[in-house]
Amino acid sequence: MKLTAGVTVIRPEEAHEVVRAAAAEDCLLFRLSTEGRAGRGAFFDAARRTLPLDPPVVGSRSWDALADSLWEGVHALERGRVVVLWPDAASFAEASPEDFRTAVDVLSDVAESLSDERAAVGRPTEFCVYIGI
Repeated sequence: MKLTAGVTVIRPEEAHEVVRAAAAEDCLLFRLSTEGRAGRGAFFDAARRTLPLDPPVVGSRSWDALADSLWEGVHALERGRVVVLWPDAASFAEASPEDFRTAVDVLSDVAESLSDERAAVGRPTEFCVYIGI
């Protein structure tokens, strides 16, 4: 598997391929899990537990605050490529489709802006997000 920047939907059984590809390329890999829960709060909890956030996000009210914090947290890692794997997203998507779409939009927007040379001040990052559905 070749890692690609942006959001990619995979089958949950393909998660091991993402892990293997990240290890082969010596990429940081963050495994996001909503642990069978759904809704905005579940996603924010998973992000706080798993993802590099700077500054830390308190509460679950602002998707924009989460996006800004995630962008800065990933950028501060100073890595050329960072991988996020959310293998158990299917139940979340089914139970809370609107929050799922918003979460995916946030991850996609962060990936797009991190790859922008100007926005990343000359240090772009390939933010590769794999969502198991």
